[in-house]
This record gives sequence, structure tokens and C-alpha cells, in this order.
Amino acid sequence: MQIHTTIPSLRAARAQAGRVALVPTMGNLHDGHITLMREAARHADTVVASIFVNRLQFGPSEDFAKYPRTLEADSARLEAAGVTHLFAPTEAAMYPQPQRYHVDPAPEHVSILEGALRPGHFRGVATVVLKLFNIVAPDVALFGKKDYQQFIVLQNMAQDLALPIELIAHDTVRAADGLAFSSRNGYLSATERLEAPRLYQQLSAIANAIRKGARHYAELEAAAIAELTRHGWQPDYLTVRRRADLQIAEKTDEALVVLAAARLGNTRLIDNLEI
Repeated sequence: MQIHTTIPSLRAARAQAGRVALVPTMGNLHDGHITLMREAARHADTVVASIFVNRLQFGPSEDFAKYPRTLEADSARLEAAGVTHLFAPTEAAMYPQPQRYHVDPAPEHVSILEGALRPGHFRGVATVVLKLFNIVAPDVALFGKKDYQQFIVLQNMAQDLALPIELIAHDTVRAADGLAFSSRNGYLSATERLEAPRLYQQLSAIANAIRKGARHYAELEAAAIAELTRHGWQPDYLTVRRRADLQIAEKTDEALVVLAAARLGNTRLIDNLEI
């Protein structure tokens, strides 16, 4: 595996790479990331992984400085997974001057759920991903479904800007007890880790009820929030939405997804389940 820390180096390698699949990450890799890398190899001749902790997507009170930087361990895992090129730029390489031009996603996509709670987050995500797309010039890019709203934003960005890139969303990878793999899981205490699967359990309970014909979504949401709260969680939201645009579902025949974000101790977890 070749490691590139500058844009010219990566671009020179890309010129000889054939069909390229990109998997963007911020590092601190877990099994979900590695599954994406292996899936990427099914779609291209060459897999490029990127590791860059993107300052633009962190809010003023969020953990940019504390975000784990584990490049050596991550590099070993990527090489073992068959990644061909790792793009691991410094901040100076990505932002040689303060970023003056940004991607502003459609308000209807970022005024709800994560976007409402983290103003500017998706602006930072969309900006850095577009920049990575311009640097790597991939034919296909893969993302995990755990960040469901993020994929909706990026997919719409690619469509609206006519980017010649296929975006693929891969199913969330989970531990045996159902907890979605996440870099934030490392912040959980041993006791919290035992409690953490309850979030997925509540999503599953709602999904199963809807599959059996339940249509009183607000009641299902309220019951799940109450159950989480009883066990020490602090829910930000738990809601049934239509998959296409994450707006409130109005018809009974729409494809749905149930999404949640909640704090367990000091750790904020997000998850979702398609119905």
C-alpha cells in the first residue's frame, strides 16, 4: 500500500490506477470501515482510502482536538484489507489557506435531525467530500448507512452538481449484540457498553411493529424514547421518516427509516434502521 500525504503525489498515483473506488474516513478505524474497504474492491480496480480529521465539520463545542489520531494502526489495518493507496494529508495540504468556498446543502436536508442539532456540520462534510472527490477523481465512492442523513446530503450534492461519481451506501456493520460500529464506541465505559445495544433494540421494536401494520408512529416513537430515558439515556430524537428525503412520512406505502440519536453518559450515539 502506498501512503500519500500530498495532493500531487495522490494525483500522480491515480493517473495509473484504472477504475478507482474511494472510501473517505477520519481514521480511528473499526470493523465497519474495513468492511467498506473490502466492499470497495468489488467495484473497482483500485481502492483509495482517505484519512483526514476535517476541522470544518466540527462545531465549537465538539471534540476536534480530542478526536483520536491512530494513523499507524489504521495504516496496518488498511493494508491488510487490500487497500492500494492511502491518502492521509496534513491540514496544511488540504487547507493551505482558510477555506473560503463551501458547499451549502439544501436547507430542507440540513434543517432537520443531525443538521438541526449540529449547525454547519453538513456544510463542512459536503465541502471536504467534494474536495476529496476533486483530488482523487474516483469512479465510485462508498459510505456507511449509519450516517444516513450524511449520505442523503452527499447523494443530492453529487446529483445537483452532476458529479461523474457513483455513490454507494453500505449497510451498517454491527457487533454481535446489535450495536453499530462507531469510532465513538471507544468512549463508552464497560457498563455503558453493556447498555448501548438498547438503542438498536428500540429501533428494531419500532421497525417490527410497523412491518406488522402499526401506523401510529408518534406513539411508537414516544414509547421508545421513554424506554431509553428510563435506562439513563438522553435522547435527542427518535423518529420515523421516509427514506427519500427524511421528511415526516405522510403515506402508508412509503419506504421508511427510523433514526435515533441519544447520549449515554458522555457519549452520543446515532443509529438507524430501514423498514
